[in-house]
Formats: sequence, structure tokens, C-alpha cells
Amino acid sequence: MRLITGKNIPRRSFLRGASAAVALPFLDAMEPAGRVWSKAARAEDPTRLIAIEIVHGAAGCNEWGASQNLWSPAATGHDFDLSPSSLSPLEAYREHLTIISNTDVRNAEAAIPKEIGGDHFRSSAVYLTQEHPYQTESSDVSVGTSLDQIYAQRFGQDTPIPSMQLCIENVDQAGGCAYGYACVYTDTLSWASPTEPLPMIRDPRVAFDQLFGAGGSAEERASRRKTSKSILDWIGEDLATLQRSLGPNDTVRLDRYLSNVRELERRIQGIEAQNQGGDARELPGAPAGVPDSFSDHVKLMFDLQALAFASDTTRVFSLKLGRDASSRVYPESGTETPFHPASHHGGREDAVVDFAVLNKYHVSLLPYLMDRLKEVEEGDSDMLAKTMIMYGSPMADGNLHNHRRAPLILLGGANGKLEGNLHVMTPDDTPMANAMLTVMHKLGMEDISKFGDSTDALTLSATG
Repeated sequence: MRLITGKNIPRRSFLRGASAAVALPFLDAMEPAGRVWSKAARAEDPTRLIAIEIVHGAAGCNEWGASQNLWSPAATGHDFDLSPSSLSPLEAYREHLTIISNTDVRNAEAAIPKEIGGDHFRSSAVYLTQEHPYQTESSDVSVGTSLDQIYAQRFGQDTPIPSMQLCIENVDQAGGCAYGYACVYTDTLSWASPTEPLPMIRDPRVAFDQLFGAGGSAEERASRRKTSKSILDWIGEDLATLQRSLGPNDTVRLDRYLSNVRELERRIQGIEAQNQGGDARELPGAPAGVPDSFSDHVKLMFDLQALAFASDTTRVFSLKLGRDASSRVYPESGTETPFHPASHHGGREDAVVDFAVLNKYHVSLLPYLMDRLKEVEEGDSDMLAKTMIMYGSPMADGNLHNHRRAPLILLGGANGKLEGNLHVMTPDDTPMANAMLTVMHKLGMEDISKFGDSTDALTLSATG
């Protein structure tokens, strides 16, 4: 424990300047003078939530892939071997890893004959709602309120931004897509109500400006970007005043945080300059702030999330890593096979293994996020210990377009609610909604007894 003394700064504090407002990270000076700072007190903070979807399922959900443990390890409990699986990049963080195997997303299946074939165009809408979408190409869409939004409505209303929705692929298509489904079912994970889909942000510049440009209008922010100044240059007077009042530990913490903000801003500026230079792009038509590199794009989004959590600007993110039926190629993965064709492996063993390479590549980016969260100090803990990351897919075997035994993992400490280093194999026919209901309980929503097609909550422990 540490005894905090000195002047108390309000937790919801900003450094302000023309067209800029930068929220502060948690500082010792925000703790009331004379109060003992304990782990128990800090654990009362709401858990931060990141819900990530990857489309097309996983190679380990194919019958042969499952026999080779290409997604989930063979053993359950604590003593499992990740090396054969696409989850092996998480070995260093296995104490923060919970694998939930063998759950089904049946509400993503066709319910009536005319829905057959439309799996790609309804699945994303089911992932965080666990409800079956109403088939329509018009504006009368309906599915369910998503888990992230239920949480944001309860625990995000006292932050400047209750939640943020991010994506990597182009998801701004309007109207109908295919098989009688509106494109919005494919284009978002987050639903504020059964009929209110929320737009997702693809451009890191737009997300950055939402987080650090709250002090001005869109026109003022656009004007600011035309100058050579950093956002930190606009808050210099406020910053100098604050720094004079801080102790040594807070000075170091604030300097580190602002350096991270500036570095992220510099990277976005560099990407914009490169993409506006006139050279042909790998992603024609993408916004200037979107890197052609998938890895670079995802890491920018992860950095934004870590900084947002550090400043408590928001506590809830959803992130859509792909768009169904995307044929994007990932050169950094080790295979040149496009994503959608790779998922249609035909059950051939060599092709299943090739798809597993892509699954492993996507998972390999998660330690970057966990590293960034672990670097954020808050009280006597770090942000990874206070965060729950949910990563999964509403599809299982992309070749068959089925939704049985879909991939799902949880990462982070969730304020002590996740045991970690755990593989749970659920009984056959267990709805993924049971896992989602369990997540909701661990996020502090124990009063919710039903979610989607759930039948009961899970017990996430090695003893069953």
C-alpha cells in the first residue's frame, strides 16, 4: 500500500487547447489526500471490455483440423499444450488465457429455407447478440442488443465516449448485400438496440480525433491537421501548469503517456503522407489514414484502445478484424492464399493447414495488444489485469459454413474474475450464448439470467 498525499486532481481531467482536449491518465494526485491506496479499492473500477470478431471460423473447427488440435489444445484444465494450435502465439500470456471450446452459434444458422446460403451475411450480427437476424434488405433490420452495448449502457455512461466501434475492412456498403440480407448485418458487431446498428470506424485518424479532439468542431480539427503542429502543441499552456503541480512519479507517468500519444499521432501522420504521395496503393480507395499493411493497421487500433483505457475516455471497444467473404491476402502471414478461398479448403489436409497459418497470424497480433495494456499502470495494478478481451467467430468450419464448435477465447484478468491458464471443453450442443452469459456475469451483470439462446452460465474453472 502507498499513502497518497498532496492536492487532489479530479479523475475526469483534460488538458485543453484550441480544437484539442487530451484526457489525463490515472495519476497519484487523483487519489484523495491521506487515503490509503489499496488493491481492493482499485479493483472496484469497472472492467474494461474489448470484443473482437474474426470471420470465417478456424481450421481447427474442421473435422480433421480438430483431430490435429489446430485451434484448441487436446488437454483441458491447466496442463495443455498450445504448440500444435493456432493459439501458440499466446504461450507467453497463458496465465491470461481462457479457451472455451465446443460452443455453437445456432442463431447464425438458416431458420427457414429462403435463408439457406446466407451465413456470411448474417453471422457478424449474431456474434455479440446471439440472436437470429430478421432477413431483410431494407431498413427494417432487427437482431438484438449486443453484449458490448449492454455493458456500455450500464458502465460506460460516465466516460466521455460510452463505447467505440472499430474495424479493419471496408464496411460502408449500403442497401442489400446477398441472400436477402441488408449489408448492415455484415458491417457491424454492435447494436444499441435490436433495430439500431452502430457504425464502425476504419480510419485510425478518425478514431484519434474522437479521442483527442473533443475540444473543437470537425472543421477546427481539420484545420489543426493542416499545420505541422502536434496535438500536444495545442495544450502546452495547460500542460506546463499541470506539470508544476505534480510529484516525480506522476511526472514520469504523464510524460510516458503523452509520449505515447505523440508517437501514435506521428505514425498516423506518416501513413497519411505516404498514402497521399501519389503511389499506387494495395488498398485502393481506403482512407489516407489506413495503412496498407494489415498488421500496422491492427496495431494502430490496439494502441488507440490502450490509450483510451489509460485515460478512461472509454471502457468499451468492439473490433471487427475482417468482413465476411473478404478475399484479402496477408503477405506477412506466410501464405499468399486469399482469406475467403483459404477458408474453403475442401477438407484437404494441406489446405486446412494453410488456413491454420492465417488463423495463427491473426492470433499472433493479440500479444501486441496485451503488451500495450500491461504497460499501462493504474494504482497497484496494470490495465491488462483490469481488462477482458473476447476473441472469437460466429462461424466454425468456413468450408461448410457451419456454426458448430466455433472458436472463442478470453484474455486478460477482468479484475480478478478470470482464472486464466485454462481450457474448458463444454458438452456437445452448448450454445456460445452460455459463454456470453458467463462473460456478462463476470463483467458485473449478474442479474442477467438469459442472453440469446443461452440455457445456463458456464463454470470457468479447472474443477468444472
